[in-house]
Amino acid sequence: MSERPARLTRSAFRLFRPVATRWMDNDAYGHVNNVHYYSYFDSAVNAWLIEEGLLDFANSPVIGLVVESGCTYFESVAFPERLEAGIVVAHLGRSSVRYRIGIFKEGAELAAAQGHFVHVYVDRATQRPVDIPPRTREALKSLT
Repeated sequence: MSERPARLTRSAFRLFRPVATRWMDNDAYGHVNNVHYYSYFDSAVNAWLIEEGLLDFANSPVIGLVVESGCTYFESVAFPERLEAGIVVAHLGRSSVRYRIGIFKEGAELAAAQGHFVHVYVDRATQRPVDIPPRTREALKSLT
């Protein structure tokens, strides 16, 4: 088993996005169920891509597919807490990008959970890997 990663602080991230918890996110134990963190990761990254004009999820000829994700949990969060997702690009390859994401209670210094999320850019029609589009690459570099 690998060593547990160190808990990250806000300074480890370049961009922060609000995350709304929902009543349905809580499980029988009264906290956000682990599966919802992956949704928070996906929503934070893709909302940024859409807002930057880098993704038209219905029409973009090149899209990023998730090929790997993981999460480490440090403390519970629960609805109706307000959260923030911190994002940084941990690795930028030819056709892939690895994001590091932290989930923070609003204003907290330490991540309640943190993980990673990898997109491989593919041609929508063929589903084969392609180079990350130049405009997308430049925007991703701003998050390194």
